[in-house]
Amino acid sequence: MSDKNVRNSSGGPDDYFVHESAYVDQPCRIGKGTKIWHFCHIMKDARIGENCIFGQNVLVAGGAVIGNNVKVQNNVAIYTGAIIEDDVFLGPSCVLTNVTNPRSQIVRHGLYERTVFHRGATVGANATIVCGVELGRYCFIGAGAVVTKSVPDYALMTGVPACRTGWISRHGIPLPKPDARGVMVCPESGYRYKEIEPGVVRCLDLDEEAPLPDDQRVGKISYQELKDRG
Repeated sequence: MSDKNVRNSSGGPDDYFVHESAYVDQPCRIGKGTKIWHFCHIMKDARIGENCIFGQNVLVAGGAVIGNNVKVQNNVAIYTGAIIEDDVFLGPSCVLTNVTNPRSQIVRHGLYERTVFHRGATVGANATIVCGVELGRYCFIGAGAVVTKSVPDYALMTGVPACRTGWISRHGIPLPKPDARGVMVCPESGYRYKEIEPGVVRCLDLDEEAPLPDDQRVGKISYQELKDRG
């Protein structure tokens, strides 16, 4: 199917791209500017927002809900029960589930569990998210981690099972130790963060639901350079 022949559920032309090797079952909803690449399968009743990118070999099951500007890397399956908000990043070959106790002999199609990926969350390559949890806004799940419990906003999670090993900025930079006022400053953006109560971090300079200003949307310093500075 070429981008020139894509149709939405009502039969009219759409402004999203589907590679000719991918399958898009109808009816479904796909927003403007979204790109669906090689060997993907979007099942009927999936809901996908605008300006998303789906890399090679991605499955989106019916009933999955995906917001705007979501980036899904190669070899990811998004099952029924997943709710993925705007600006989420799912790394290569990360694993999502929708039944905690699967058995081949037991049919649990009506018992799929809800897993929420809140705005701006990142899931690293090969990480596993056990269903029934919520990933907080702008949290960062390290590569290979196994998440079994809900994760707070801005948490940096690593290990098996995943534990919080620090706080991370909206720009994906681990935050330094707080100063005397309890403030942590992102070394890339200069935005200030504070743990306003135990386990609850907020940005002091920008509301969590506000979009990044244009001058903050392009990275200018490599992660390694920031590490070397620290």
